[in-house]
Amino acid sequence: MTSLDLGLIGNGTIGALTNPLGEIVWACFPRFDGDPMFCSLLHERTRDTDFGFFTVELIDVATHEQEYFPNTPILVTRLHDRQGGAIEITDFAPRFRQHGRMFCPMMLVRNVKRIAGNPRVRVRVRPARDYGRARTEITCGSNHVRYLGTDLVLRLTTDASITAIVEETPFFLEDAITLLVGPDETVQGAVGEIGSRFLEESAGYWRDWVRSLGIPFEWQDAVIRAAITLELNVYEDTGAIVAAMTTSVPEAPGTARTWDYRYCWLRDAYFVVNALNRLGATRTMERYLGYIVNVVAGAENGRLQPVYGLSGRSLIEERVIDSLPGYRGTGPVRVGNQAHRQVQHDVYGAAILTATHVFFDRRLVRRGDQILFRRLETLGEQAARLYDQPDAGIWELRGTPRVHTFSSVMCWAGCDRLARIAAYLGLDDRAVYWRSQATRIHQFICERCWNAEKGSFVAAVNHDALDASLLRLAELGFVAEDDPRFAGTVRAIERELRRGDFVFRYVEPDDFGRPENAFLVCTFWYINALAALGRRDEARALFENLLACRNRHGLLAEHIDPRTREQWGNFVQTYSMVGLIGSAIRLSVRWDQAF
Repeated sequence: MTSLDLGLIGNGTIGALTNPLGEIVWACFPRFDGDPMFCSLLHERTRDTDFGFFTVELIDVATHEQEYFPNTPILVTRLHDRQGGAIEITDFAPRFRQHGRMFCPMMLVRNVKRIAGNPRVRVRVRPARDYGRARTEITCGSNHVRYLGTDLVLRLTTDASITAIVEETPFFLEDAITLLVGPDETVQGAVGEIGSRFLEESAGYWRDWVRSLGIPFEWQDAVIRAAITLELNVYEDTGAIVAAMTTSVPEAPGTARTWDYRYCWLRDAYFVVNALNRLGATRTMERYLGYIVNVVAGAENGRLQPVYGLSGRSLIEERVIDSLPGYRGTGPVRVGNQAHRQVQHDVYGAAILTATHVFFDRRLVRRGDQILFRRLETLGEQAARLYDQPDAGIWELRGTPRVHTFSSVMCWAGCDRLARIAAYLGLDDRAVYWRSQATRIHQFICERCWNAEKGSFVAAVNHDALDASLLRLAELGFVAEDDPRFAGTVRAIERELRRGDFVFRYVEPDDFGRPENAFLVCTFWYINALAALGRRDEARALFENLLACRNRHGLLAEHIDPRTREQWGNFVQTYSMVGLIGSAIRLSVRWDQAF
């Protein structure tokens, strides 16, 4: 049965998901939001739909194992047959610096070698086109196969038998073969040598990148894997950051909550940038800042959408794809996301908070200046104008708009950071102005979003329900960690949103009914809140519990079933991996206190 026990490989141009037997079940071309030419994740293979995958099969396979090369996104699958034969498949997408720039082509590399016995293998490459509507047609050359997609042609270049690949004939693996899947261009050089060089260069690049991180003493492997995973979700060409690699993995079995996450949410990207910046990976922030500045410059009247395409343009309209039945048969499968048409006021604060780093972080070559500050002021004016107006909120509710507390808090945060930036730049009049705006919004939230009967902040004005975003009030600096109102809010969320070891984002019914599974990042937020309140032992226990819920590769999806602990929702979810990093930093002891 299809599951999310998958490994992620990628390079900032494309990403692919591989199952425990080494089958590539998801990969979009020519970039993250492109046509999923490998799409068996979203359909069960039958005689009529036996395509949309790329696998190297070991005949009579008995056992399998899979792991990453340490500190890289290079995935190694070992398959053993019943006669003592074994093969090793090394999967990666090339990424390294070459000729003064980042080399990250639209390419997947599969190096396959014999490691024991006399293994017999079969290579099956069956891309789909137009979201799984049909299998691609093929043409052959002397050492390549061309797969004719809807808008592009994929070329498989190999030193294996072309006939064996096209006819899917089993053959004995004498030594090693290399399979390069990429653009329809001639490969310059021997395939095996190219595969080996790309592997060596990519492994070196990632190990150097990890070596530059500043990580907490405890849970280092978990944090490193999370950081690498976040970096794989950054589109190198523009700096955009996608929320996840997939579309339409449902939030729970049998639900219509299926969304396309292969785009850049300004809110999600802020969380990713903040997490990587805390680890010292500042280049991601610099790349994304270029993306967001261009988005802001193109925003009509300073109005931002919640989500944009990888180029910074508006998304296509959300539509349902009838050619893919969905994960475990649960549809609909969607392309595009209606959220780009929504009003979500927290995005102004998220954009400002993302840019705030560049004014104060002296590691950066290009620092924030008055020109950037003036651009951010346009967003601040929107925040100061819209903080008390209804919107769809952080959870993108598709029903009746409300004045959501978290949106108001993020508007406050944007004005607060502008005041701090102005003071740092010596713009005293602007500092006074933005401080007055922040004070006005803060007073509104304290008066209109506080529920004395519950002893808690609530999700929206004139509304008594809670949502888990309120757990971020202290981290954003809206209230102090020792503020009784924060403690009261955490207690209220414990009463109403906690289910066993997990915290739901909200529990009231929405347009699609009552949520069934927990949104994973909310539990990380709860863990951080417990630590802020001095309940560190509880926080550490819950954190260890969440770590145990990761798949074999240390990866997390968006949701989790609190009963079975099975992961659901789009995969790999950046929110979840950000939450892991934040909680590890918060809870880890210092190395000199550990022994």
